[in-house]
Amino acid sequence: MLRYGSVILALSLAATQVGTAALAQDYPRRRTTLLDMLFGRSDESRYERQYPAPPRPVGPRSRKKPAPAAAAPARPASRPLPVTAPVPEAAPAKIDNAQKILVIGDFFASAIGDGLQQAFADAPGTVIETRSNGSSGLVRDDYFDWRRQLPKMLDEIKPALVVVELGANDRQQMTASGGDERFPSDAWFAEYQKRIDAVAKLVTRRKIPLIWVGLPPVKSPGMSADLIKFNALYRKAAEAGGGEFIDIWDGFVDEDGGFVLTGSDVNGQQARLRGPDGISMTDAGKRKMAFYLEKSARKFLGDMASPGLVRLDATSMPDLAKPQEDDRERIPPMKISDPALDGGDRLLGGAEKPPAAKTPSPRDLLVSTGIMPDPPKGRVDDYRFEDKADTGR
Repeated sequence: MLRYGSVILALSLAATQVGTAALAQDYPRRRTTLLDMLFGRSDESRYERQYPAPPRPVGPRSRKKPAPAAAAPARPASRPLPVTAPVPEAAPAKIDNAQKILVIGDFFASAIGDGLQQAFADAPGTVIETRSNGSSGLVRDDYFDWRRQLPKMLDEIKPALVVVELGANDRQQMTASGGDERFPSDAWFAEYQKRIDAVAKLVTRRKIPLIWVGLPPVKSPGMSADLIKFNALYRKAAEAGGGEFIDIWDGFVDEDGGFVLTGSDVNGQQARLRGPDGISMTDAGKRKMAFYLEKSARKFLGDMASPGLVRLDATSMPDLAKPQEDDRERIPPMKISDPALDGGDRLLGGAEKPPAAKTPSPRDLLVSTGIMPDPPKGRVDDYRFEDKADTGR
């Protein structure tokens, strides 16, 4: 029995060694580490299979570079939504018999013309004609002679009103019949006054209303002081000829009379009025210049300067004297309150008044006699004393 057990034990040990060797071939032995000694080896690590690296392909190497991968088609950029610009409101078309305002002068006159275009944009009965030369004046008539050019403009345009703005370029030597006059001598100012009067009379002699606009201040204090003297000469010539002088100086200075680049526009809002050079005008400044003479211009032009005007004349009014083509009998209009409309003699709901009562009412008695009648017997306001003998008690 003991011998039989030894044989079985030997066979078991042999089988164990064979199995261990087989496992050792498939699962290489792992080296024991300090962590394994302390915490024990993981069961998963005992059965980790170590697969050999895949074999390398056999054959000659190809030096041909692999074809690049096809680039993915680019996504089309999203089209921006179309932006619809606001349609500007169209100005009313000018009528055929519109009256014209002629604006002449230097670069300040051009600014006034632009401002008047905005001021009368909604007046179809008014047209602004600007004839300006930015470097012109009344001194250098060899460059541009307004006394010769103005009559031609008046004949061509036939204005209903003339606006003059000159003088910003006139602070220089003048050549007169007696020789050269240096600015600002007394002889210079005397000759300059004659030239101003001549321009004003070219307009007023034709019975055309004249508005002479004064010069605005500029950034240079010395130049502004000379422009104040010029404005006094313009006022004298305009008023002497029956025209009107418009002073715009206060609209472009502060409370102390100093020059400002920014000030109140026609709406009372702060805006940039002058350019960086301290002379030119911005759009807000141009509109403000026109604002000062807009009222006077509308006074001279009358209804033609009104917004939305449609002038009715012989060409636009219907011919009321023309006989009517339809000669059918006309039935006179009938009043809605006419009782005969429905064949009756009184309106719907109308009734005869009841006959007057023959017995006067208590109200009539009170009004006529002033005595209130006795209240009915037994009413709460009946205070008459009743005798018991009368009542049988």
